[in-house]
Amino acid sequence: MGASASFFFFSPALGRARGWRFPAREEDRRKQSGGGGSDINTETRIRERKREKRRGGRRAERPLRPARWRLTRDSSSAETRKLEQLNQYPDFNNYLIFVLTRLKSEDEPTRSLSGLILKNNVKAHYQNFPPLVADFIKQECLNNIGDSSPLIRATIGILITTIASKGELQAWPELLPQLCNLLNSEDYNTCEGSFGALQKICEDSSELLDSEALNRPLNIMIPKFLQFFTHCSPKIRSHAIACVNQFIIGRAQALMDNIDTFIEHLFALAADEDSEVRKNVCRALVMLLEVRIDRLIPHMHSIIQYMLQRTQDSDENVALEACEFWLTLAEQPICKEVLSGHLVQLIPILVNGMKYSEIDIILLKGDVEEDETVPDSEQDIKPRFHKSRTVTLQHEGDATEEGEDFDEDEDDDDDDTLSDWNLRKCSAAALDVLANVFRDELLPHLLPLLKELLFHPEWVIKESGILVLGAIAEGCMQGMVPFLPELIPHLIQCLSDKKALVRSIACWTLSRYAHWVVSQPPDGYLKPLMTELLKRILDGNKRVQEAACSAFATLEEEACTELVPYLSYILDTLVFAFGKYQHKNLLILYDAIGTLADSVGHHLNQPEYIQKLMPPLIQKWNELKDEDKDLFPLLECLSSVATALQSGFLPYCEPVYQRCVTLVQKTLAQAMMYNQHPDQYEAPDKDFMIVALDLLSGLAEGLGSHVEQLVARSNIMTLLFQCMQDTMPEVRQSSFALLGDLTKACFPHVKPCIAEFMPILGTNLNPEFISVCNNATWAIGEICMQMGAEMQPYVQLVLNNLVEIINRPNTPKTLLENTAITIGRLGYVCPQEVAPMLQQFIRPWCTSLRNIRDNEEKDSAFRGICMMIGVNPGGVVQDFIFFCDAVASWVTPKDDLRDMFCKILHGFKDQVGEENWQQFSEQFPPLLKERLSACYGV
Repeated sequence: MGASASFFFFSPALGRARGWRFPAREEDRRKQSGGGGSDINTETRIRERKREKRRGGRRAERPLRPARWRLTRDSSSAETRKLEQLNQYPDFNNYLIFVLTRLKSEDEPTRSLSGLILKNNVKAHYQNFPPLVADFIKQECLNNIGDSSPLIRATIGILITTIASKGELQAWPELLPQLCNLLNSEDYNTCEGSFGALQKICEDSSELLDSEALNRPLNIMIPKFLQFFTHCSPKIRSHAIACVNQFIIGRAQALMDNIDTFIEHLFALAADEDSEVRKNVCRALVMLLEVRIDRLIPHMHSIIQYMLQRTQDSDENVALEACEFWLTLAEQPICKEVLSGHLVQLIPILVNGMKYSEIDIILLKGDVEEDETVPDSEQDIKPRFHKSRTVTLQHEGDATEEGEDFDEDEDDDDDDTLSDWNLRKCSAAALDVLANVFRDELLPHLLPLLKELLFHPEWVIKESGILVLGAIAEGCMQGMVPFLPELIPHLIQCLSDKKALVRSIACWTLSRYAHWVVSQPPDGYLKPLMTELLKRILDGNKRVQEAACSAFATLEEEACTELVPYLSYILDTLVFAFGKYQHKNLLILYDAIGTLADSVGHHLNQPEYIQKLMPPLIQKWNELKDEDKDLFPLLECLSSVATALQSGFLPYCEPVYQRCVTLVQKTLAQAMMYNQHPDQYEAPDKDFMIVALDLLSGLAEGLGSHVEQLVARSNIMTLLFQCMQDTMPEVRQSSFALLGDLTKACFPHVKPCIAEFMPILGTNLNPEFISVCNNATWAIGEICMQMGAEMQPYVQLVLNNLVEIINRPNTPKTLLENTAITIGRLGYVCPQEVAPMLQQFIRPWCTSLRNIRDNEEKDSAFRGICMMIGVNPGGVVQDFIFFCDAVASWVTPKDDLRDMFCKILHGFKDQVGEENWQQFSEQFPPLLKERLSACYGV
């Protein structure tokens, strides 16, 4: 496409990434996406899902193919009831194995059901089986692994691997040798049944098979499996590859010793006529790319050509496995070098894979336009997990700079009815990661295709073009900018398309360009985009509602206070949606409202806005029971709203506060009962307590000193003491966040507890739990500022741990910053106690805080460091250049702080003399030299 060609493109980032603000905490934001499979996952998520997929994961239940489901439907029959009643007899398990293996006159489903009941008994009670019974079951399994029925063979295989997984591999030494020996049988059923059992054992016990505990049976098994790669039966060939594949990621030594033979055999099977074999070959090559790329590099051109073919395989499962190759290759340093010459072939294949298939459209009810009145079924709604809050600091140049994602998984919401991972999603994810590798070099291959797709009369093709635009947004943004002035209006037009799936993907793709939209004059793109997205929030189609709500939340995060002029209109729409939405989308609506509150802050605190927003939220709050998990998103939403409304939330705060305290109290009581009598009580769902603690934090932060009367009338400090000692890290994390917020809002209620709280805070300064450690550190800093010199008895409880953390390699930036602030604050209130250790932390202290924007936290920390230098000037001498650099990071220090800096800088200069100072300052970068001279005259 030439420079003169004008048309629309746009590239989406995968999922929504949350910014980090101080002192807001880690929040779980639903990364909703553009419906219908348009949610390409974040790169992290892609990698996790991919690895989980490759390893096969551990499965609690192994589906036994369709026959098993027929069996389940018949399970209310008289035979089943009889079998279950017999469970109380001691030798019932002998009877079950007899029915499975010997009672050939019974139909297969009944025999198989007998085996599955036995499998469940093994899982629950195997340790209580009499030895004679256990031995009889084992022997029967091995004797009948070659049953003529595939269903019975599969059931016996499951039973064998269940016994093996109960720690029995060591106690059943003849199992593996016998199964390997049975592979040599001339009877196909025996060979296939044995291989089926071995494959399941390899999946479930791969590490154990490569361990000394069993004398490394893999040394025999791997060469044995490789012999069967050339077997005449495709089923056997497929089993053999699948068995070996289990050991690639773990780099099992026996496989590494045979790696060249393995790769040679894989190449020989590349064109196998059996789709299951081809799928396993592709899976093997993808994993080898990750762990033994050195062995593949000599053949890389051929492998790429092969994967280009397989990504177009007529069997979608094969195509999906092959498509994973491009995702993995994009992570390798050699990607650009080996793939550049193949982009001309690869890009059209990936783009083609991004179209909905006919079956996708049927499953997604793509022909149903109006479904907003159809209630959601419960399985439509994925479980929602709350993530506790983590305190962070603001950085120079960006109020919401993205911080580390502490031990967090992104939430991803996939098509409810489709499998979690399909060719469309994998192709889109591959295009996204390749766009991040090749950047604008991808565009010459893409632009001609996109021009055709975006204006295609068939909606399915047009929809895939919009998804492509979203997928390249992050990587190719720079090259796309010239097209955006025309692209964005076109996409906004697509929001009104007559097909719901086009409207929903347009929402997602536009959200990927939200950053650019917000950077333009508001009347040009922001206003029309916002107006159309708000209409789509009230769309008649649930999938479109979901995509629009999520896209609007992304826009809110990007636009922040730019939205203030439109608040009335936005709130009217969001509140109207309350009466319109079914269950699932209601949860997403809470997120959009919470994000709005985070984004516009105190601008929401207007009587008119409060009048619109609070009644529906409080109505939902009153409707929900304490046990309802829908409380999670509502509590998170209210936490953001309370923080934004500040005193405006006062009329609503009392019942909200009381309910949060009740939730914490109930959960603690249930936990105590469960700990004392685990057989009589269920373990509590501690998420209720975590979310309640976080909302209490939001109330303390938003209401400030107004929260004092609520705290005074409750037992929250007693409950907090218990929560701070909970075994679950997320509970402690939220407890310390709340402690810090209460310290700031109503310290007189916290102060009597300090002697009990400080030792607990000290023991939680453990970077193994990053977020817990981070919040404990922050809370200690806040307590310092309130305690003043009375902090002195507690300094030694925490100081050594803090100094250790700040000196640790690879400590996340957010934790380093909070640690530095807290050390500075400790030194501010107790300089005599902290100053002797100055030399041990001054360098990492200075480098941690040089990028923090000017604020109260930074101010108190730097005052502390200046006071410590006053007590122990020798502690800073060796690292004085780092102190100079940190001082220069201030834009506008308060006058008295500036004087402190001046005094130290001039004192040092006078101490060393003019000539030595000149030599010393010659090491400074020019900008630092200039700044110190201009601001401090040195």
